[in-house]
Amino acid sequence: MIYDISMDISENMMVYKNKLDKYPTIKQVNTFERDGNYESELTMNLHTGTHIDYPLHMIENGENSNTENLSILTGRAKVFDLTHVSNSIGLSDILGFEILENDFVIFKTRNSLTDVFDYEFIYLDESAAIYLKEKRVRAVGIDALGIERNQLGYPTHKALLGFGIIILEGLRLKAIEAGEYDIYCLPLKIKGVEAVPVRAILVK
Repeated sequence: MIYDISMDISENMMVYKNKLDKYPTIKQVNTFERDGNYESELTMNLHTGTHIDYPLHMIENGENSNTENLSILTGRAKVFDLTHVSNSIGLSDILGFEILENDFVIFKTRNSLTDVFDYEFIYLDESAAIYLKEKRVRAVGIDALGIERNQLGYPTHKALLGFGIIILEGLRLKAIEAGEYDIYCLPLKIKGVEAVPVRAILVK
């Protein structure tokens, strides 16, 4: 079974904090009547929809998309169900999970149960991020458009990105049960940027 866990990109999609500058614009630039063909142009922020954060997003002179390693973004992944969490994912919420070195961990929360942006979305707090760093996971995915919310200084991002752990945001996990899957997370091949849109799928 193949599960597409990516967001649809459209002009009315859910975007972070409903910010107007986060909405994509799709403009028809060629028409059959004028040009004999149909072409469109897409303009969007690289942090819109399902996307990867690279260290440069939060760390000055950090690594960017040029250092992309597809072996990190493919392989086995573990999905953990945290839909019962009401505020943030903390250390106590994940201590009971089997999280091992080099794991690609994905957290399913109540964020996946709505297509409307929730300003009180579930996020990963600093304590959990430090634990994942100490576990030496290779990547962390979450079904929020940001992996953290209202933490001064962005400690979750910095704990993970500063250790070279890739962050995958904006997943859609409503139909996904907890368990192990094969993940194929393929970013657009854009050079030298801090974030890249991706098409992510899970295979059971």
